[in-house]
Amino acid sequence: MTDQLTISTLTLQHRIPDDWAADPWAEVRPLIDGVDVLKEVHPEGVAFSCRHWTGPAESWPLAVTEERRRVMITEPTCTAGCCGALYVTMRREGDRVIWDSWENTGNVLSVPADFRFDAAQYEAELARAAADRSWEEPVDTVARLLEQTLADSGWFERWGCVLTSVSPRRAEPGLPEELTSPEGVDVEFHQVRGPGERTDFYGYELFVTRDQSVDEQVRRLANHILADDPRKTAEIGR
Repeated sequence: MTDQLTISTLTLQHRIPDDWAADPWAEVRPLIDGVDVLKEVHPEGVAFSCRHWTGPAESWPLAVTEERRRVMITEPTCTAGCCGALYVTMRREGDRVIWDSWENTGNVLSVPADFRFDAAQYEAELARAAADRSWEEPVDTVARLLEQTLADSGWFERWGCVLTSVSPRRAEPGLPEELTSPEGVDVEFHQVRGPGERTDFYGYELFVTRDQSVDEQVRRLANHILADDPRKTAEIGR
């Protein structure tokens, strides 16, 4: 355990997971005093995706209040029930944020030390990371802006559908071209049905190019989807 008077510094780092197919969005990795202490005790664990950092501040994965909260801070790409996860309890006490009561249900039984952070630095770092776009590659930016455009349009609701997800699709280095899809964006949605009726799932496999700006590509992809009933132009059964 660290000295109770030691105040640590939290840094949040965006990182594309090695197994990005499990979640193509960047994880927001917590470093403590510049060290990835979570990797030391839970090497297979992945931190919360940046997709969980888009709502109000109180909904962010590492947000704290005076009430103690147990958080699964890293989990494997399968499930926590399969290969275990790393948990920590966090709370705010005055001008300090405290992480303690660690629990490791993975193959490694050790856990990190308890940590204390300056609350002002901690909360400023959470806000900085939530707003950070510097890590994005063009395919990430296209996916993020396309999702925003589609959500704001109300297009899927017009056809009795719900937009399920918009995510980047990355090129997989080292694989033959015939075994991988080109870099692009995947859009998934489903049709709303009544109780007891089958739900139909749909998807678009869209492609990005190197010769258009991000804004041009967002317009091109959005126009493709918004041109007609998406149930007719998308692939069914994804």
